[in-house]
Amino acid sequence: RDAICNFVICNDSSLRSQPIIFNPDFFVEKLRHEKPEVFTELVVSNITRLIDLPGTELAQLMGEVDLKLPGGAGPASGFFRSLMSLKRKEKGVIFGSPLTEEGIARIYQLIEYLHKNLRVEGLFRVPGNSVRQQILRDALNNGTDIDLESGEFHSNDVATLLKMFLGELPEPLLTHKHFHAHLKIADLMQFDDKGNKTNVPDKERQIEALQLLFLILPPPNRNLLKLLLDLLYQTAKKQDKNKMSAYNLALMFAPHVLWPKNVTANDLQENITKLNNGMTFMIKHSQKLFKAPAYIRECARLNYLGSRTQASKDDLDLIASCHTSSFQVTRSQKWNQRDSCLHQEETQQRTGEALRELFQHVHNMPESAKKKQLIRQFNKHSETQTPGREPSTLRVQKRARSRSFSGLIKRKVLGNQMMSEKKNKYPTPESVAIDELKRASKENINLLFSGSPAVMMTPTRLKWSEGKKEGKKGWAV
Repeated sequence: RDAICNFVICNDSSLRSQPIIFNPDFFVEKLRHEKPEVFTELVVSNITRLIDLPGTELAQLMGEVDLKLPGGAGPASGFFRSLMSLKRKEKGVIFGSPLTEEGIARIYQLIEYLHKNLRVEGLFRVPGNSVRQQILRDALNNGTDIDLESGEFHSNDVATLLKMFLGELPEPLLTHKHFHAHLKIADLMQFDDKGNKTNVPDKERQIEALQLLFLILPPPNRNLLKLLLDLLYQTAKKQDKNKMSAYNLALMFAPHVLWPKNVTANDLQENITKLNNGMTFMIKHSQKLFKAPAYIRECARLNYLGSRTQASKDDLDLIASCHTSSFQVTRSQKWNQRDSCLHQEETQQRTGEALRELFQHVHNMPESAKKKQLIRQFNKHSETQTPGREPSTLRVQKRARSRSFSGLIKRKVLGNQMMSEKKNKYPTPESVAIDELKRASKENINLLFSGSPAVMMTPTRLKWSEGKKEGKKGWAV
């Protein structure tokens, strides 16, 4: 019908008791995979509604022009590094290679282990043992299974190796194209009653802008970012044990997540504070950042329900209050009427088929008293759609030919009643005028005949007269 659903039949009885997980971003993900251009245009149009991106920076975000990063850094300056990363990827090496789902699957072993050891003091700050780290690195590059629970490795070894993996990626986890957009998000401030910009960060708009930016990240980057931010969020919640707050963690990871590659602190200058604060904000609000905004969900849903796709949140706000309730009521009434009509047609069709089969069966029976009795019953009850008959017309004609004296009296009486009912149902102009005058008040009639004040009339003195001889009709006073 109007919805796109997938049903999976599970024959395993042990899994039937498991709760059903509903993904509210189902249509968003579907639109991303099936119509990437429509999806990107929808998301980017809403990003530009929140932050001011000049033409060059917007073109960089869309990947239409070459990137211009601080200090002249960019993908072109790392040509040999990119060449080496491609060679590593061909050999299955994940360190220093472009990010892939296979690489994330191997690194996830480290993240899963760290989730179980968040109480270690100085986690991500205290470096681990270089020898043990090299052993872990070689095992991950070779795809060898690692038993981190054996006690051979320390939590600091695993934490340091995770930072090394992020640091050796060809570009930061949030990609070079998003760099300028994140700087603009850090400048989103609230406005006072007079419309002046304040120094108080507008957290709601910042969260909304990050949600939109994360939607257009490459899928491997988005998946690893979600795993990483969730790990850092859980680490900051245990800061009373590990002494690592969200800001401390941001200092450790901002260079790997936000900073462009091949740049130094001098190149970034005043932007370092924005980037560190932005990383802190992402850690603190990580549980909200990977949900699509409600209006993006609605736009994606409408795209698959055959309606016009709205371009922004403002368009949806304008139509939501007007159309939601009326659309739901009209749609439910439409489907109810359609279902009832279909049900009635199916019932009548099945009844007709059953009667035809029964009639054919009786017709094929050998001649007998039972057969004659059944045929008489069919003729008697032929009003219930006996095949090939029009009983109602025959019975009406039979009554119309009645010649009995009582029948004549009934027709005379009933005929007069029917004529009077027709007159009441279809009133003549004269009867309409009489009824209107009867309902009129004395004052209204006086106003009607104000041209002759000497004549005082009431409704009871008005009568309708018919001139039989002259053929004239008129009012008599």
